[in-house]
Amino acid sequence: MRGNACAATRRLNEIIRRSHHQIEPSPAEFGSTGCWFFAADADRSFLEQTIFWAPEAVPTIVPVRPASLVGLHTQVRPDLNELNESQFRQGPDGWHAVLHLRGVEHRIWFKEAPIIAAAYTVELPLDRDFEFRAGAGMRLWRGLIGRPQGAPPHAISAHRRQRIALALRASDARTDGATYHEIAEVLLPAQHIPKREWGTHEVRDRIIRLVKTGFALVQGGYRALLRPPSRK
Repeated sequence: MRGNACAATRRLNEIIRRSHHQIEPSPAEFGSTGCWFFAADADRSFLEQTIFWAPEAVPTIVPVRPASLVGLHTQVRPDLNELNESQFRQGPDGWHAVLHLRGVEHRIWFKEAPIIAAAYTVELPLDRDFEFRAGAGMRLWRGLIGRPQGAPPHAISAHRRQRIALALRASDARTDGATYHEIAEVLLPAQHIPKREWGTHEVRDRIIRLVKTGFALVQGGYRALLRPPSRK
């Protein structure tokens, strides 16, 4: 076990060392979009890579520091042995990791360089996102001790995913010069509307709403998808 721990420590230290060579962005470079310039490869789908977000954009990122006082019987440690470079990045505010515990994704923000086999404490500032971070911290803890973790609070329903996809396709088509009627013929082929009825048909209004939604998402509205709905 000691040899395995030493090897894991060396691997993590090597990842940390390489991450120091990343050019750190200025606040303007990542503050306007919610993610850092080195977070994604523009030539690859987001399904093919891990996207790293700034904590300001995603309130369910769990901020942690090494624990100073932890009893032996209460120690719960995140397993960092299997972290690779695709799951770990250094940002201007520390190190960010994406852990998968039994198929559930957890995002952790290390204020200091991560330490293999260290016990950690979660930091929960009393700000507007307290309840979201507290919930994310609870889900992380439940995952670490083997309990059911539950669905992420910002999970998007299949219906909403479909609408978002349609909205983005509609706004892209409009940007390329397509008319609303042409967009409807492609996105809603089952709703064939004769041109003489198009001006007053409800499908026209639906397409216009989709285009507006798509433009709003592209212009920054996508960040609202990263936040759980507020509890009244």
